[in-house]
Amino acid sequence: MRHLQRGYKLGRSSSHRSALARSQATALLRHGRIKTTLTKAKSLQPFVEKLITTARGGDLHARRLIAREIHDRQVQRKLMDEIAPRYADRPGGYTRIYKLLNRRGDNAQEAYIELVQD
Repeated sequence: MRHLQRGYKLGRSSSHRSALARSQATALLRHGRIKTTLTKAKSLQPFVEKLITTARGGDLHARRLIAREIHDRQVQRKLMDEIAPRYADRPGGYTRIYKLLNRRGDNAQEAYIELVQD
């Protein structure tokens, strides 16, 4: 039984999973939408939503917490100055997942994950 088991292993070690989440979160925050597999999108969604919720604080501590996960300074600034104020009145649900057709090579189900536009 999978009681209290959260997240997906994705066939990777824990350090590889965290690096994957950081790089995909950086790409999502930079471009607003990325195409990936459905399982990776589902594992990325809570990671990004926690980052945006943290960034909504807007203080120095929030900036430092964001800098632990997002290593690109331009994306850090964009998250704090543009993205977080856009969701100031929204109580969560900052991302959306659209399912796509299966990938031709390995039949993996693909999906778009994007930031919700208000």
